[in-house]
Amino acid sequence: MRGAKKRRLYLVLAIGLCLSAAVGLSLAAFSSTLTFFLSPRAVLAKHPAPGMNFRLGGIVQVGTVKTVINAGTPTTSFRVTDGQASVPVVYTGLLPDLFREGQGIVAIGAMNASGQFAADEVLAKHGSTYMPKDVEESLKNAGKWNPAFGPAPAADTWNTMKVKGSGS
Repeated sequence: MRGAKKRRLYLVLAIGLCLSAAVGLSLAAFSSTLTFFLSPRAVLAKHPAPGMNFRLGGIVQVGTVKTVINAGTPTTSFRVTDGQASVPVVYTGLLPDLFREGQGIVAIGAMNASGQFAADEVLAKHGSTYMPKDVEESLKNAGKWNPAFGPAPAADTWNTMKVKGSGS
């Protein structure tokens, strides 16, 4: 009787060990593909480490898009804003057809040593009403937009808008 209990205990321990290993490997695989989403304000507040991949979402700031062609490959620099902060972005390659100033985008990449966001991929959403959720919240918190009064204001007007309660 004692031998059967011991075998059962070893079997339960072996199954528990295998299950723990499977869960650990699954979590490790998941965390290596996990990409966080940050708004420009969150990037400036959290200072992500250079090389740490994340998604940067916001609006392409009007008047900041500059493209240079090196060896036949375009390199575009621009700023992404959420109405309260902006982050410089550099992208090498062809941008999506829908990319333009004042348009909502999501860029995937990492901060480089010079403080720019080096994008590996730039995604532009079609439709004039698209706005990343964090940018929408940032505009509401800054007093620059209330969704009850209609769509968000054009991005080129954010810096000249009066903020509710600021007296300016």
